[in-house]
Amino acid sequence: MYRKRFDDMNCSIARALDEVGEWWTLLIVRECTQGLTRFDEFQKELGIARNVLTARLERLIELDIIERYPLPERANTYGYRLTDKGRELYPVLISLMQWGDRWLSRGGKPPLTLVDVESGKPVKPIVVQSRDGRTLSYNDVRFVPGPGATGSTRAVIDKRNKLVLDEPPDA
Repeated sequence: MYRKRFDDMNCSIARALDEVGEWWTLLIVRECTQGLTRFDEFQKELGIARNVLTARLERLIELDIIERYPLPERANTYGYRLTDKGRELYPVLISLMQWGDRWLSRGGKPPLTLVDVESGKPVKPIVVQSRDGRTLSYNDVRFVPGPGATGSTRAVIDKRNKLVLDEPPDA
């Protein structure tokens, strides 16, 4: 089964989903953030089929989200670790976790708490904030064309701002 590709859409969310929108992908990235490096560790923890894991790891390498490196303690054996691009997915994982904790945890009890190593205090939830620190929702934010905006992107922006903010086009 082939899924739709979004690489032709002028939308950063759609293009990001093209790379990391398949659930095994983010779970492999999660396992990397938890210290796993070896194929057999990923397979055991995730219960993923070998062929699926192989395909996902190869795709993540191709996308420069993880890299393969030789394990010094085992000849002809490789480990996998996040690249800078992969490490930048960490806030995405934490946002998903925090959303799941709020809306999906059994009995309202999240399975774990993230604590700052330095202070020993729980981390703050990830939120969209104004420059002065106010928490913003989608209806507190105006879209404006970025440097990569096309004519169709500008039309989407105008329509969105009209529907969400009740603004006239080109506000």
